[in-house]
Amino acid sequence: MKGRSRNQQSAIVRSLSAILLLLTTACPWFTTFTDQPRQEPWEQQWSDTVAWLGVRPESLPSRGNPQFSVPIYGTTVAAFVISSQPTPAALDSLALLPNPTPVSDSSLANGRRHYQINCAVCHGAAGAGDGLVTTYGLPAPSLLTDITKNRSDGYIYGIIRNGRGLMPPYNRIEDMDRWDVVNYLRGLQGRLGAPVSTEPAGQPGENGPTVPTHSLTAPTRPVPYARPTVVPTAVPSDTTRAAPPAGEHR
Repeated sequence: MKGRSRNQQSAIVRSLSAILLLLTTACPWFTTFTDQPRQEPWEQQWSDTVAWLGVRPESLPSRGNPQFSVPIYGTTVAAFVISSQPTPAALDSLALLPNPTPVSDSSLANGRRHYQINCAVCHGAAGAGDGLVTTYGLPAPSLLTDITKNRSDGYIYGIIRNGRGLMPPYNRIEDMDRWDVVNYLRGLQGRLGAPVSTEPAGQPGENGPTVPTHSLTAPTRPVPYARPTVVPTAVPSDTTRAAPPAGEHR
């Protein structure tokens, strides 16, 4: 009986050891399909096929946007041209982008709507850094300082696109609308020669002209593949503009 008991115990130990071995070796066939082999956007093709061909993987170009895809970073400059990460190098590169949107009544009105919905909660209605979040102890920089005034339009566009510090990227503001926000901010900074309104464009629950219009690039209308429409210049463009004539629309 003692011998049989020892044999049974030994069998149990071996079985438990085998189960423990299976659990600790992370068998790839026991996944929940959350981690599958895939190639991320702009990822280099590190594969056995590339090595077999004798080509250095880092020398291959990254994949572009497939046709009819929706580039969340916009078509002004693709993420494979200038990184979407909030790094100093990426923001410095975006600082060289010229502003393609002239100041106009419609641009300022659209920028005001987007600013009040997305930016005023931190930076304040007038850009003084006194938004609602500051009452909860969160810091929010003023946009009226000389440092920010001297930033190029492309740099401010880049912060909206990539984020920086505690500020996340605001890609829910569409590519073309980000330039309107930049123009409106220049008005808050007093750089347009005439003041801009800081009154709320609408009240909670209102619709129509008080809120941004429907999406132009997503999700209802995917944009076709397009090359970047704006190329960084060697020197940041002068962002100081005169106030638009009354009634001017773009």
